[in-house]
Amino acid sequence: MKTLHSAIIGLALLASAPAAQADVITDWNHTALEVMKTANVAGNPWTRSLAMMHVAMADAVNGVQGRYTRYVATGPVASRASAEAAAAAAAREMLVRLYPGQKAKIDEAYAASLKGIPEGQPRSEGIALGERIAEAVYADRSNDATSAPDTYRPVTTPGVWIPTAPPLFPQYAQAKPWGLDRADQFRPVPPPALSSALYARDYNETKDFGAAKSAKRTPEQTAAVNFWTQTNLGPAWYQAARQLSDAKGLGVAENARLYALLSMGLANCFIIDWDAKFHYNFWRPVTAVRNGDLDNNAATERDAGWTPLNATPMHPEYPSQAGINVGAAAGVLESVFGTGALTFTVTDIVDPSKQRTFSSVAQMGEEHRLVRVWGGIHFRNSTEVGETMGRKIADHLVRNYLKPTRQTADAAR
Repeated sequence: MKTLHSAIIGLALLASAPAAQADVITDWNHTALEVMKTANVAGNPWTRSLAMMHVAMADAVNGVQGRYTRYVATGPVASRASAEAAAAAAAREMLVRLYPGQKAKIDEAYAASLKGIPEGQPRSEGIALGERIAEAVYADRSNDATSAPDTYRPVTTPGVWIPTAPPLFPQYAQAKPWGLDRADQFRPVPPPALSSALYARDYNETKDFGAAKSAKRTPEQTAAVNFWTQTNLGPAWYQAARQLSDAKGLGVAENARLYALLSMGLANCFIIDWDAKFHYNFWRPVTAVRNGDLDNNAATERDAGWTPLNATPMHPEYPSQAGINVGAAAGVLESVFGTGALTFTVTDIVDPSKQRTFSSVAQMGEEHRLVRVWGGIHFRNSTEVGETMGRKIADHLVRNYLKPTRQTADAAR
């Protein structure tokens, strides 16, 4: 399995964010991050694993409480079973199936989860239910094409050099998404024509603000770029979710739904976005700026020695992965917590002394997008198109999956 080592260093420090109340859902979110850190897993498989675990947990909790519709599981509600035991058993079963080499760590967390649940029929029924549901979710994803062989073939001309480092997980462009019909369901229109005014605007903005030695990027913008490394982009959304959940006092069923939708959304980003990226194969700024004399645009001046502040990711530029993550994650969080003032703090998972505080989900999302321009690895339009795609993913999931059941809707009246 390919890995992105820098994206998993220090994931165990995710809990170093400001203290928030833990429950079985957030506890196992933390456990999963620790397990994947130890197993050296990140990037696309990281999001897939979290989605599989959290969907199994949500189905398990609602297999007991029946508060929300289930994604995979069917059958009558086991109302006498323990929802906490069901969730813990689902998480444990899923992680052991995905990472059998980490069984000791997983079982240690499982014992801690069960410690506070009295022995008896509710616990045993919950365990049996959770295990069955995890098996069903695992089977549902067994043929999702995420483990298909990497057969990506760079487009080249015989005799012309191309980068030889393979792209990251190109097979995800054909993978089975979560709750969508196909990977290209929200594929955007093509990137701007190289001769267009929009392309020139974005080219010059990234060239000016994203250069390694930019004279226009402010110290605060540079600090933001340095904070939003690949290691923080994904985990920060879970930090936000945990703090906002605690502030609102969500119960187990509500937390299970929140984390499942968030995880499904982020997992979809690595499928829907990869479809578009490898369909359009649009060049990165480092290639564009060094070849600015070849784009048939008089407003883009070439800089043969231009380098970006950030290292360029090994996959095509359009649309932005950071942008689509923002749209999906923010869309899910705002569907639960609203769009008003919501103060929370995210912490660097490698250096806990580094933190950034935001007053809304949208504010964090905007910074999350713009640092990719200030870091010199994306064009602004790509981040905006990505966010729109992510919003469509979130809207689709919220409207169609894990919806309140009639009994929940009646109770809310």
